[in-house]
Amino acid sequence: MVEPNLLQIMQTYQRSFADKVYQEENDDVDLLMDAFGLSSETKRENRQYWGRELGMCWQLMVDNVMKVYGRDYQPALRIGADEPCDMIISRYAIDTKYRLGSGDSGTLKKLRQYGSLLTEMGYEPVCLLAREDSLNQALAALQTGGWKVFSGQDAFDFIRYQTGYDLKAYLKAQKGKFLVNRPG
Repeated sequence: MVEPNLLQIMQTYQRSFADKVYQEENDDVDLLMDAFGLSSETKRENRQYWGRELGMCWQLMVDNVMKVYGRDYQPALRIGADEPCDMIISRYAIDTKYRLGSGDSGTLKKLRQYGSLLTEMGYEPVCLLAREDSLNQALAALQTGGWKVFSGQDAFDFIRYQTGYDLKAYLKAQKGKFLVNRPG
């Protein structure tokens, strides 16, 4: 009879759902959000969209600062269809992320593999996170893969140390200058 097994599955998931603890909603506004006049409420409307777009904005800004001011700049490293880092400065293989919000096992495995690969190639893998509210599981995967992780202020400090350019001051000065006026 299958019902006892089905009942056990249902009970297991009932306990799992009841025990699930959600992280408190993070309403912190960051410098990119300030520049575009984005509220936490707007970002919550479609977290995936805003995270992806703000992440690409962060990547392009960091890449441009590194390209202009960084030592021995090289663009994103491509290995087949993979891109294990966004840029290389001196001995650092740098990847940029707005934040790490995925605990997906495939994503975490790839982060670990990329870090190991970059280390084998003689680079020091560095991840620059714009925000400080990344998932602990994702941060642990990065560190297991040999990545040095710099979040928030530490990321801005790393950029300034490598380039002499104060990207944080630039972004602060842009507050409200690129307001997003959406219909509706």
